[in-house]
Amino acid sequence: MSPLSTPDWLTQSRLAPLPDARTLDWLFDEGSLTRRLTRLSHDGFSVTPLVEGWQTLRADECAALDLPPASQGWVREVYLRGHGQAWVFARSVAARGALQAGGLNMDELGSRSLGELLFCDQAFERRPIEVCHYPSHWLPADVRADGLWARRSRFDRGALSVLVAEIFLPTLWSAASAQPENR
Repeated sequence: MSPLSTPDWLTQSRLAPLPDARTLDWLFDEGSLTRRLTRLSHDGFSVTPLVEGWQTLRADECAALDLPPASQGWVREVYLRGHGQAWVFARSVAARGALQAGGLNMDELGSRSLGELLFCDQAFERRPIEVCHYPSHWLPADVRADGLWARRSRFDRGALSVLVAEIFLPTLWSAASAQPENR
């Protein structure tokens, strides 16, 4: 994939070939990823903020949020960690105008999980999960790798939409293989 191209985000019905059953289970689990990681880590879960601020959103993000190309939005990138180890890289974005009018203070989350907040607010409606192999050049240098599975969902509450992408790192698959989950 060239640095200028964007991935094809696909729903489960359009995904071919299908990944293995364990990967499918993680990609299309409609529950809270924060809660699942907390269970897997036996309460050793934490969030490490990497980037937070106003930026020009990527073309695929603008399209997913029904925004004009090169729209401004709030970008939050974090690691979701189990026992201090980065298991998931997450990137959440929202349009500037909708965020400023929508009453969600993404800039005040710090090390709290945005996903937990979205799942606790019953007013948010989750759209279908889409998946892709995430472009390695979009990842932080310390976890950059080709072919990593990612998923994203759009959460809507009135005029406010938040797009959350979660990229599953090899360390998660190692932890998931080594420990049984209590679901």
